Amino acid sequence: MESKTDSIFHLHSFARNDYIHQKKDMRRYWLVSFVFIALSILTHAQGRYQSVAFDEISTETVTYATKDGENLDLDIYLPQGDAETERATIIFVHGGGFSGGTRNSEKVVNFCNEMASHGYVVASISYRLLRKGTPEGFGCLCPANVKLNTIDAAVEDLQDATFFLIENREQYAIDPQRIILAGSSAGAETVLAAAYKPPYCYGLDSGPVSFAGVISMAGAIADTTVLYDESAVPSLLFHGTDDNLVPYATAPHRYCGQDDPGYLMMNGSYTIAEKLEKLGVPFWLHTSCGAAHEIANKPMTDYVDEVVDFCYDFVIKGVQESRRTIVPGVQKDPKYEQFDFCED
Repeated sequence: MESKTDSIFHLHSFARNDYIHQKKDMRRYWLVSFVFIALSILTHAQGRYQSVAFDEISTETVTYATKDGENLDLDIYLPQGDAETERATIIFVHGGGFSGGTRNSEKVVNFCNEMASHGYVVASISYRLLRKGTPEGFGCLCPANVKLNTIDAAVEDLQDATFFLIENREQYAIDPQRIILAGSSAGAETVLAAAYKPPYCYGLDSGPVSFAGVISMAGAIADTTVLYDESAVPSLLFHGTDDNLVPYATAPHRYCGQDDPGYLMMNGSYTIAEKLEKLGVPFWLHTSCGAAHEIANKPMTDYVDEVVDFCYDFVIKGVQESRRTIVPGVQKDPKYEQFDFCED
């Protein structure tokens, strides 16, 4: 018959063994949890920027500036479940001839979500549409100096949005040294003009900031002298050879006549690429033969892989090379008949 002492001993032994098992179970639980978290972080780190790494994206709308009584907002797209504290960022500027367009159209929203799922912080901004409601719009009846002032105002708004994001970089986990600009049509003219400015401090004690790269979807600049060693950045330039609004090479904006108030020579993607090549700055010229101004929107749907590759190769990895892609088609525009831009 078991004595009382033996019963107490067995009870203590049972409790001790149970405690040991519980302790082992807890260790096993924390080990499995640690491995799971580590693998999750590693998977995101390996896939980040190259492929889809995040399934959940949150969107927040904030006002970055108020001008002339108008709130200028931006939508910021953030990958959820992301432990990274300094993330590369894309700022997108919509098109619309400086008279229309929105930061949250369906194509823009889908594009921003797609890039955010690759691990980028993405911000799509509103800016002052100074030609909205004007009879001349942004066409040949709009004086050339007014066109330039309109672009300058949009560039100022983009710089203010950039400053806002950098000022709040800790909240949004932004790396101020890896900000990429992207824009469509009027937005492309804006991002090119902003990207090719000399480095600017943006209030950082660490010193001046250059944009890490620029993506232009059917854009152009008025003056190629703004491109020099200190101002040029890696560039992805989408354009159609037969663009009827923004010239592919160098020609009058909207092909206005010399007697038109809106006569303004503009330098499109081909001319920009030639200048970047002379400077030895990496670029990717993506030419669609025979395509018109629809290339302003097409990259957001048809050429997302190229955008992802550019951001990863040219910005994240810092590849020093030039690429020229030619999408087959028939170059019909007689304005460039002396050139065969579609020749391999």
